[in-house]
Amino acid sequence: MPNVTLSIPNELHFILKKHSEIKWSEVARRAMWEQARKLQMMDSLVEQSTFTHEDVEVLDHKIKAGLRKRFSA
Repeated sequence: MPNVTLSIPNELHFILKKHSEIKWSEVARRAMWEQARKLQMMDSLVEQSTFTHEDVEVLDHKIKAGLRKRFSA
């Protein structure tokens, strides 16, 4: 199994050291798997989509206009 090295803030390092009973590599592995599954689902949806870039732009503008109208009142 490949290894990955992460840089973390000192404050987080302190907390992890304080709770050495937890297998932090397993926590990180599960979080990465969760994110990877979301990316795979998104890739699958995009693969099957018939939307063009222009369609996405039009939809994006409509959504943002609706949100501006809803929250500016």
